[in-house]
Amino acid sequence: MSLTSLLKYRDIKTKFKQTFPKPRLIVNKTLLAPPLTNHYLLTGTAFDYLMRFYLKYLNPKAISFRWVAEIAQLETFSLLKFEYDIDEDKLINHTFSEDKKIIKTSKKILAKAKDNYKKFLMTGRMSKNLIRSALLLAQLDPLYRGGYVDEYILDNFGIVDDKDIKDLKNLISLVDPKIFKARKVCLLNPTFGKASEMVGGADTDLVLDDMIIDIKTTKNFQLTRDFFNQLIGYYVLYKIGGINKLPLRHDIRRLGIYYARYGYLYLINPQDIIDDKSLRKFIQWFKKRTSGKTYI
Repeated sequence: MSLTSLLKYRDIKTKFKQTFPKPRLIVNKTLLAPPLTNHYLLTGTAFDYLMRFYLKYLNPKAISFRWVAEIAQLETFSLLKFEYDIDEDKLINHTFSEDKKIIKTSKKILAKAKDNYKKFLMTGRMSKNLIRSALLLAQLDPLYRGGYVDEYILDNFGIVDDKDIKDLKNLISLVDPKIFKARKVCLLNPTFGKASEMVGGADTDLVLDDMIIDIKTTKNFQLTRDFFNQLIGYYVLYKIGGINKLPLRHDIRRLGIYYARYGYLYLINPQDIIDDKSLRKFIQWFKKRTSGKTYI
């Protein structure tokens, strides 16, 4: 379970819709960096990494949390072994030598990524090697977030499409440093204290001063209910458990979605959506629901 999984439940979706009216996205924007392949999930995750690298360079005092890929690499062998134990077809189709190859490759991916990242922080040069590392790290993430090894990873592990490299280069070129230069606070992929554990895991892409920002690489310039619920979900978790490493008495006042293919940061004021009394009531319900005391 995770926040993303939790938000798929019908009763929770209904409660969010009843409690939090979704604002209209009234601005029009031009698609500046159309996708160059259909590897949407991979490039989306890779851009999260690349954006994180860039934000750390832009904000040297930013607090960065452990990469998901690092955790995934540590769990790779146990995940593979577990899957083979329960799936006879997998046991027949994959050999121990393939297991070792994935584990060995993942170690190389991490080592090279850390080296490229270190060089970038010193030079600020967005090299092809750094972008390649972001794409390879993105291949590791599903091992942790999904808890399984899918066929795409097995068939393409360690392989990068040059079109995806070009796509990420286009995306990062749209980032306006003036928007993402922090005054005081920059947290990269922080979690929400005990509230993250309450929902089985949750981390947001970025906390920048008084904003929680989610990064999207969708080609559609829309504020979908799912996008909105995810953003509100982060805000609810913040209200319950705070945000790791966020200074005391530092409030979150705005919620944002950065539409990377449009180079546009859309901001929402939570006070325009819900009053404090209604929010407290919702949080009470949400705690009961996630604890299993309220049923579907």
